[in-house]
Amino acid sequence: MKNILFVASESVPFIKTGGLADVVGSLPKTLDKRYFDCRVILPYYSFMDQKWKDILEYKTNFYMDFNWNSCYVGIFECVYEGVHFYFIDNQDYFSGDRPYAGMPYDLGRFAFFSKAALSILPSIDFRPDVIHCHDWQTGLVPVYLSNSFQENEFYRGIKTVMTIHNLKFQGIWDMDSVKNIVGLPDYYFTPDKLEYKKDANLLKGGLVYANAITTVSNTYAEEIKMPYYGEGLDGLMRAREHDLRGIVNGIDYDLFNPATDSLIYRNYDSGNFRKEKVKNKTALQADLGLEVDPKTMLIGIVSRLTDQKGFDLIAYVMDELCQDGVQFVVLGTGEERYENMFRHFAWKYSGKVSAQIYYNEALSHKVYAASDAFLMPSQFEPCGLSQLMSLRYGTLPIVRETGGLKDTVEAYNEYEGTGTGFSFVNYNAHEMMATVRYAEKIYYDRKREWNKIIDRAMNKDFSWHNSALQYQELYDWLIG
Repeated sequence: MKNILFVASESVPFIKTGGLADVVGSLPKTLDKRYFDCRVILPYYSFMDQKWKDILEYKTNFYMDFNWNSCYVGIFECVYEGVHFYFIDNQDYFSGDRPYAGMPYDLGRFAFFSKAALSILPSIDFRPDVIHCHDWQTGLVPVYLSNSFQENEFYRGIKTVMTIHNLKFQGIWDMDSVKNIVGLPDYYFTPDKLEYKKDANLLKGGLVYANAITTVSNTYAEEIKMPYYGEGLDGLMRAREHDLRGIVNGIDYDLFNPATDSLIYRNYDSGNFRKEKVKNKTALQADLGLEVDPKTMLIGIVSRLTDQKGFDLIAYVMDELCQDGVQFVVLGTGEERYENMFRHFAWKYSGKVSAQIYYNEALSHKVYAASDAFLMPSQFEPCGLSQLMSLRYGTLPIVRETGGLKDTVEAYNEYEGTGTGFSFVNYNAHEMMATVRYAEKIYYDRKREWNKIIDRAMNKDFSWHNSALQYQELYDWLIG
């Protein structure tokens, strides 16, 4: 049996802010339990929903040297869907009303978490062969492991994997503060290790010391070796390219299943979507105050409203697109200017545009099921889960060819009768608009072709099964 340990700052169902939580919640339970014992360590956030706190069982506690203090480390445990989850408790670090409060608070919080995650292993009687770290919040785990933990026989020979979910977030703060808090020798704070433009960079530390690096799609793994996508670490990515691989994320096919989803208005599958899917559209139109018309093309957007997601492109041509025979439904929160932009268009084009400026999981399922197309023109996208969900629900993605979007959405080719969606190459508003209008043309003028694209989209398999096999291969390679 091979022991794998996930260390992460969030995981469904306990705490979620983004796609990282979906990966940490889904992948461990998909690994082959005959060969892999995979467990997860998370922070015990005080704001976690009481129903999750109620299933946790207190294990033990001890004190650990950290930031010039002797700090309390409590350990709670539960088994959820066959996976052991451990929660590290310290109210000085994990109180507050959200998982990320910004620097410098998060620096202390996640440096403590990284050291505690290693320190609790003897207490929970679990020695991992591989520790799988996720994003900058756990970047110090491989660094700490290479330092004082090597004095203890228990820790020698443990391998580490660092997964980049989004290279934009790196955990950067001024050198002196970081040195003071994390308690590592000066040896680690040089340009070939944690130093980054005179500051300290926690993710960089993890990328330097991990035995292997993964990111969440093949294309993104190539992109981050280039300055445009590399966020200042492209040189390091090129230096470590032999240890870097892209493994595309999956989605939970039990949770996102139009045939059984209790959150949508009407269930359907690839056999009956021609009759049943549209009933979701008319119900959503009625609920959101859009003009109820089963024939009007409905374009969905479920997203963080930020520059990364391409909303400056949408802002540029939204007026023009609203002249077409289409409707838009937007669900999400983010930058104030984009929130206000969609509120403005919902007011200006009442009955054609619905702006739901909040987030609601049930409504997101309804949007995936009800829409005809899903617009996702990202500037960069490490993997993206929304396009996978829309494919699953037979809602055709319109995407820019970047990162995971390029890897998972095959552009429709009318001459060969192939493809599962629509895509454009350049980050350009009019190229995006031309692609949306091409999709409209197929939707209105070639309905049989449109339905064939839906058939192909719904029959694609982006469940966790394929990704899990690639991770298992990686773990086997590391353990040797």
